[in-house]
Amino acid sequence: MLQGYQAFRKKYASGDQSIMQHLSHYGQQPEIMVVACCDSRVDPALILQCNPGELFVVRNVANIIPPYEMDKGHHGTSAALELGVRFLKVKHLILLGHSQCAGIQTLLHGEDAHENDFITPWVSLIKTPHPYQQDTDDYAKVALNQSYQNCLTFPWISERVKQKNLIIHLWFFDIKMGQIFTYSNTQKAYHPLDSKNV
Repeated sequence: MLQGYQAFRKKYASGDQSIMQHLSHYGQQPEIMVVACCDSRVDPALILQCNPGELFVVRNVANIIPPYEMDKGHHGTSAALELGVRFLKVKHLILLGHSQCAGIQTLLHGEDAHENDFITPWVSLIKTPHPYQQDTDDYAKVALNQSYQNCLTFPWISERVKQKNLIIHLWFFDIKMGQIFTYSNTQKAYHPLDSKNV
């Protein structure tokens, strides 16, 4: 980690014209927001090889977007969405799911539900069909669609989508393959991500 930190300092923070100097002076102006899982194998900036300041990222268990709720609860993901969409005015919102998701496994199979305080209630925001036939990866894609629908319950997200100032993308990262698949709304299917379907 220390070697990585030194490499970061050399690449991004050395000299008066460094990226970090620029970001400090002009602030952040990312055009892309990513909602990703906190799984250690799925780091959006690493997968997409982005520089500091290029992505506005929020991570949570199972990359879930909760529904819009105005109450006295603590809504970390919703607060991040508000900052990204309303104040930073990102143009793209990527919901990044992935294979082998432990949060989705907990949702579907109730693994260790009695041993956790927060995980089971959190993942229960995703509704499971009864009976369900999907495996974990299939259902992670179903969960992405539910999170997309939840996005549209936020009035300032829905408005920006209608005005075509914001595009929401559903991406699925296959860990074993190291490959992203993107959802086509017209074909109702996931396809490998390339420059033609971004």
